[in-house]
Amino acid sequence: MRRVLLTSISLLAFAATAAVAADLPRSMPAKAPAYVPVGYNWTGFYLGINGGYGWGSSGWSLVPGTRIEPSGGLFGGTVGYNIQTGMIVLGVEGDFDWSGLSGSVSCAAGLAICETSSDWLATFRGRIGYSFDRWMPYVTGGGAFADVKATASAPLLGAALSSSSTQAGWTLGGGVEFAFMSNWTAKVEYLHVDLGSFDTGPVPIVNNVNVRQDIVRAGLNYRFTGPTFNRY
Repeated sequence: MRRVLLTSISLLAFAATAAVAADLPRSMPAKAPAYVPVGYNWTGFYLGINGGYGWGSSGWSLVPGTRIEPSGGLFGGTVGYNIQTGMIVLGVEGDFDWSGLSGSVSCAAGLAICETSSDWLATFRGRIGYSFDRWMPYVTGGGAFADVKATASAPLLGAALSSSSTQAGWTLGGGVEFAFMSNWTAKVEYLHVDLGSFDTGPVPIVNNVNVRQDIVRAGLNYRFTGPTFNRY
């Protein structure tokens, strides 16, 4: 009888323990780690090449109403550096291009030909961009430098006068750059360039020549430094 009583008590204790365990709340499933998006990092030093086409206008004060429209191709090299903070990309960029811009018109009642040309163009600019991962639209502006040559020739007289000056001005524009490989990027940009004016002389003949250009060009850059990707 005693053995039966002990067995009954053990069974009741086991049943009570199972019932209490069944009523306990189940543990919550472990959460997956938060997803952190990975984006392209624009930070780094880069070198590249660029090429495009330019057109513009040039006025001569000695021949009122004269409007010369020089145009031609450009090709050269680029160097720059970017720093990315969050989605904002800050950078500096410089370039030096061979320039084939030139244009001429008949002037002085058809007795002469007035020509304005430029053999090279260099810019040094700041850039502010906004990163959409591998896409980065940007605005840019800074200084512009170029040689400008003004030539007046009279074919019937077999004479020609020319004067040249290294001009300093400003440039402003914008573009978009795309990273198509880990360290390779391609860009398309527009720049407006104002090179001011200069006097060709000689005194007392004062001829004030001004030059403005609009440029559309494409570029290919290789970035050397900085991690390829970052986490936002």
